[in-house]
Order: sequence, then C-alpha cells, then structure tokens
Amino acid sequence: MNEQSELTELEPRGWRHSAVWTYLIMLLATGTALVVSFILSAETLQMAREPHQLLSCDVNAVLSCSTVAQSWQAEIVKFGGLSYPNAFFGIAAESVFATIAVLGLAKVKMPRWFAICTWLGGLAALAYSYWLTSQSMFVIHAMCPWCMVLMFSTTIQFMALSHATVTVQCLPRKAQGLRKYYRLNFDLMVDVLWVVALCVLIIVVEGPMLFAH
Repeated sequence: MNEQSELTELEPRGWRHSAVWTYLIMLLATGTALVVSFILSAETLQMAREPHQLLSCDVNAVLSCSTVAQSWQAEIVKFGGLSYPNAFFGIAAESVFATIAVLGLAKVKMPRWFAICTWLGGLAALAYSYWLTSQSMFVIHAMCPWCMVLMFSTTIQFMALSHATVTVQCLPRKAQGLRKYYRLNFDLMVDVLWVVALCVLIIVVEGPMLFAH
C-alpha cells in the first residue's frame, strides 16, 4: 500500500498533464495539419488542370510548392499505373488522429494496445514528414511553405501525443523515468529546443535564398 502511495505521488499532476490540455494541443496541431493537407490536395488538382500556372505558394526558386509537387517524392505510392499524392494520405491519417484527440478530450481510457498503436502511428507520421522535409532540403533543394507548416504541426502533434500517452494513458506502466520527465516539466525545454533546432536547420541549409525574389 505504501509503495502504491509513493508511485501515485510520483505521477505528473496539474492542468498541463491533464487529458483536456494534452489532447487539446494534439487536436489543434492535428486540425492544422488536416487543413494544410486539404490545401495541398486542392493545389495538386489545380496543378493537374493547369500545369503551367504558378501556385499561390510559389514565392521564389526555393520557396516553391510547384517544384516540390512535381518531384517523385510527392507521389511515392503507385498502384495500377496510377500515382497518389501524399496529401491525400495526409487527409486520411490526420482524420484518424483528430478522432483520437476528440476521444482523449472526452477522457476515454483507451485499451493498452490501442494507445500503443496510436503512438506508433504518430511516430510513423513524424518520421515520414521528416523524410519528406529532408528530401526537399537536400535532394529537391526547394521548400514548400505549406509542407513546412505540415511538418511543424506534425511535430507538435507527436509531442502532445507522447505527453498524453505517458501522463493520461499511463504507458509504459513502469516507466517512472518518463513520468519524472513530464512531472518536472523537462519536456517543455526539450520541445522548445526541438522546434528551434528545426528552424535553425532550415535557415542554415537554405539561407538567404528563402527570402530572395
């Protein structure tokens, strides 16, 4: 009983670790990613109808949605002789994450397997987003503004999902180190450094060309 009481005292407490806050942040980030996915899908269709017309997010040679959209990385899924834009899969994936965030806001205690699969799905989405970003920066040498928004929103979505998985869903069950990490608010510092590192990387790699005309 004493051991159980000690473990309870070590659990993260306060509004920042609650289901409402963690899943609200996840929902806001997911909503942003979903809207951007719809915009990218619409621009893909526009480009198919008018191949030679510039898109609204074509700012210069580096900030160019058209350049990224015309690369093979923008349509890596091919089936039956057809290729499918990444944005279409983004709509499907983000719709699932939005549903999960709403369930979390309703304080639904998810089955252990479901919570684990959700976190793994978030990790896969983050890895895929970072792969696409690295391809844009180091292979295509062009950045899509909407894709950058999508990358940052996916990052925040994963941060919030990880937070909720540990503090709300209590997984992994015996990971006291992770609970201490959130209880002492170390995650705030790590998350800020994470976002700053992404911004610095983009600026260092692309440099002044981002703002050229």
